[in-house]
Amino acid sequence: MTAATVRVGAPRRGARLSWPSWVSRLALPLLFTAALVFLVVMPLWRIQAVALENDAQGYRTAFGASTFGETLRRTILLALGSLVIGMVLGTGLAWAATRVSHRWRILATIPIVPIVVPAVANITGWVFMLSPGPGYLNAVLRKLPWWSDLRSGPVDIYTLPWIVILTGLGLTAFVYLFVSAGLRNVNGELIEAAVASGSSSTAAFFRITLPLLRPVLVYGGGVALLLGLGQFTAPLLLGRNAGINVLTTDIYRSVSQSPIDYSAAAAIGSPLIVIGLCVVVVQRISLGDQRRFITHGGKSFRTQARPSKLAAAALITYGALATLLPVGALVIVALSPFWSETIQWSEMTLDNFRRIFEEGQVVDAIRTSLVVSLVAVAIALPVGFIASSLLLRSKIPRWHRTILDLIVALPLGIPAVVFGAAFLLHYTREPLVLYGSRWVVILVYLTLMLPFTTRMQMSGMVALGDAYIEASRVSGASAMRTNVKILLPLMRGTLGGAAALMFVLLTHEFTASLLVRSSTMQTMGTSLYDFWSNGFYPEVAAIALVMTAVTLVGVVAAVMIGGSDALTKL
Repeated sequence: MTAATVRVGAPRRGARLSWPSWVSRLALPLLFTAALVFLVVMPLWRIQAVALENDAQGYRTAFGASTFGETLRRTILLALGSLVIGMVLGTGLAWAATRVSHRWRILATIPIVPIVVPAVANITGWVFMLSPGPGYLNAVLRKLPWWSDLRSGPVDIYTLPWIVILTGLGLTAFVYLFVSAGLRNVNGELIEAAVASGSSSTAAFFRITLPLLRPVLVYGGGVALLLGLGQFTAPLLLGRNAGINVLTTDIYRSVSQSPIDYSAAAAIGSPLIVIGLCVVVVQRISLGDQRRFITHGGKSFRTQARPSKLAAAALITYGALATLLPVGALVIVALSPFWSETIQWSEMTLDNFRRIFEEGQVVDAIRTSLVVSLVAVAIALPVGFIASSLLLRSKIPRWHRTILDLIVALPLGIPAVVFGAAFLLHYTREPLVLYGSRWVVILVYLTLMLPFTTRMQMSGMVALGDAYIEASRVSGASAMRTNVKILLPLMRGTLGGAAALMFVLLTHEFTASLLVRSSTMQTMGTSLYDFWSNGFYPEVAAIALVMTAVTLVGVVAAVMIGGSDALTKL
């Protein structure tokens, strides 16, 4: 082989990398991965180590409790029941969105609107509607002949079936986003061919469209199942006082009691971790080679049936049930001097809003939520950029890429309540004591956002391709200069949309915040829970509406920066 045939720029076999090259290709990626291991893995490992102390005393205490079996059964029932509701409603609404006329295509955004309302605000709104005594909807139902003799009810929201129903309604929006995205990728020519062959639109849906949606149904179903397993807000607000406990509320009880029992909390969370890992494995096996589900053609998906008024009615009905009813109840209670089944329209006032803004603790909580969310987003963006670059374009070894990908995906498979308990233990002990400061909330927020910031930016990088980067490098620019001068400006829309969407998710966050907060450091969600625990319901409604307004601002920013389809990136 002559010298002319040697690839230009290729190092000779056995030659050592120069110091700058060695640092950039090996040392820095390893240091970055080690930092993520400390951030994500170490808190989980540390709390598990506590559970295994004294011959696994934590596991023997948790699993030996007489109520553990029933708690596990309720958790699985909640997850499976809400999964069925979310999958059926989400898929049905996605199909209905394709049946509305082009003039009324705005109705297709209705199933996404519940994402704007934080879960803790949504649940409190439903309590104001369906509480057995003063619930507004129950008061209306008691005026009907069938229930005119009742003094409470007929609906009792503080029961497991209603926890399952409300959780399922919340999961519907996420399933809808998955299925809607899948429908846009189905080749419309296949549907036309089926209809031309004599098949009805309904038959074509079940025989052609639904099988082609298998990847999004499997993946979206897995995500919905994980969200159902890790459900915390509804069981805490609706089930705790009624003695309806699930694994997440038992974890919270273990770390909120005195003394804190970290070992029991870790043991209780172990089934959630195991089930989460099993769901990921089943997803991979079920999907297999996803290329066989890909269809290409000149036409995007559309139904061959006429626009349906029934489909439009279904979308409007879901929007009324999932959003208008709970938010309407919040508005009424927030404007009332007290919560009762009788609405005193003449006594409506803004005093509750004035009161919470005059309350120093609430103002500090709002300020803290905004600050920690913005700081967490500011840190998450460069962390996600580096992780995305390493996973897509770096020449790190395959084992290194696999480990990094696993670490990045880990927060998706583990409930936020488990991370909250782990961070509470990890940062209340040496070597890094951060409890009581905003930094512990920022770090847990950063961990929860790690999968989102990485996947969003990876999508942006894949869409850009490699042509611009290769042209810059061939022109002599360094990797740093290429990223700063070429890649980052081209990804401005992706970065802005990702930042706005992460801000929306973090202003929603309640579960992990409740575990790592201290008496001197509150967020909007934890402040709302304190008012809820003390029975100050008008103030609870006012804070819930403030949370919703802050989230709405984030959604508007996401749409302005990331485009009209920004919400689908959630």
